Amino acid sequence: MNRTVVVTGGGRGIGRAIALAFAESGAHIVITSRTAAELEQTAADIKKKGAEATTITMDVSDEASVAHGFGTLHGRVQDVNVLVNNAGVGGGEVVQGSDVARWKQTIDTNLFGMYLVSRQILPLMADGGRIVNLSSVLGRFGVPGYTAYCASKHGVIGFTRALSLELLKRKITVNAIAPGWVETDMAALGMAQGAKYAKVSFDEFKDQQISAVPIKRIIDPTEIAALVKFLCSPDASAITGQTYNICGGQTMA
Repeated sequence: MNRTVVVTGGGRGIGRAIALAFAESGAHIVITSRTAAELEQTAADIKKKGAEATTITMDVSDEASVAHGFGTLHGRVQDVNVLVNNAGVGGGEVVQGSDVARWKQTIDTNLFGMYLVSRQILPLMADGGRIVNLSSVLGRFGVPGYTAYCASKHGVIGFTRALSLELLKRKITVNAIAPGWVETDMAALGMAQGAKYAKVSFDEFKDQQISAVPIKRIIDPTEIAALVKFLCSPDASAITGQTYNICGGQTMA
């Protein structure tokens, strides 16, 4: 079945892996990002797999940007079958003395942006469609110095549960994924900031974090993509309102 798949933050990391996982002959993959160069590279790789690629440069936290970006799909896309809300920012700082604008940007990108994108795409989505939202294991528990990130990722889970009930009559399923440490630039940045907070070297912090993961390794983005693809398959039609951890046993909540 040929599908139109929309992936936000599709230029790199987890989003890129998800976009490529859906790329097959006849599919139409729409990827968004703030960085045009990354989008173009991913689009080129999508086309090599025989799929059509559309790139949209947008800031998911900006209502006008989202409306304009997805407005370009009207008349070009009859139905959206899959939406993957992946765009997000990481990092953090302790609350005392923190930068208010930075705290707000994290919430605006990771949570408010997911709302804006979903709101804009739903009128284009086919009944029986699929929505997958990217949360995090930090949506399951707290970490010092990451209040904004934890709050945003906890919010993703709540949003997922409520939206799944709103869309029951349209048979659109809505689920979330909570990854642990994944081999991405964002994870490397998070580890660097964690090392700074803990006053240890980057390598020491990384070793500490990986040793705390029961499977003793970092997750590959393609593993996240495989779970997303399953949740968007016919075999997952009875699954909605759920959050799946993919964290090597880091949390079992």
